[in-house]
Amino acid sequence: DINPPRDSARVKLPNNQPIVTYTLIGLTIVVFIAQYLVEAINGNDLLFIYGGKINQLIEIGQFWRLITPILLHGSILHIALNMYALYILGVRLERFYGHGRFLLLYLLSGFAGNVLSFVLTPAPSLGASTAIFGLFSAEGIFILQNRNLFGSARTRQAMINLGIVLLINLAYGFAPGSNIDIMGHIGGLLGGVFFAWRGG
Repeated sequence: DINPPRDSARVKLPNNQPIVTYTLIGLTIVVFIAQYLVEAINGNDLLFIYGGKINQLIEIGQFWRLITPILLHGSILHIALNMYALYILGVRLERFYGHGRFLLLYLLSGFAGNVLSFVLTPAPSLGASTAIFGLFSAEGIFILQNRNLFGSARTRQAMINLGIVLLINLAYGFAPGSNIDIMGHIGGLLGGVFFAWRGG
C-alpha cells in the first residue's frame, strides 16, 4: 500500500465567497454608526432603547429583543473586537456551512445567548458576542468531527488554541467589575454546539 501525500489529508473547504459574513459586518457597522449619530443628536441611544436586551420589555412581549442586540454595540472597541472575531471565524465557517446555514448558525447562537441571559441575568445587554461565541463552539465541533482529516497533532493544537481564547474571554467575564454578559456568552456557546453537533 502507498500512503497518500500528507497535503492530501487536509480539509478542503468550498471556495465560495463569504458574502453573509461581509454583509453581517457591514450591517453591524452601519447600525453602530446610526447608534452614534442618533445619540449625538438626541442625547439617548434610541436604537438600544428600542432593540437592546431589556428584560422588563421582553416580558411584555417585545420578543425581537432576543435577536436585535447582536446588531448593537456600546463602544468602538466593543464592535471592533466582535467584528474582527466575526471576520476570522466567519470566513472559514461560511465556506464550510454555506451561506444559509452559516446565517442560521449566527442567528441561532445570538438568540440562544440572549435567551439564557434573559432567564438568568436581569441586567440589560447588547453586542454580537452571543453569536460570536456560537461560532467559536461550532468551529470546535467542526474540528472534532473532522479530526481524522486534520490529524491528531493539528486537531490537538487547534483545540488548545480555541480553548485558550474561550477561557480568556470567559474568565474576563467573571472578573470583578466586569460589564460582560457572561450568561449571554455561555448561551451562545451552547447554541453553536447544538447547531454544529446536529450537522448544521
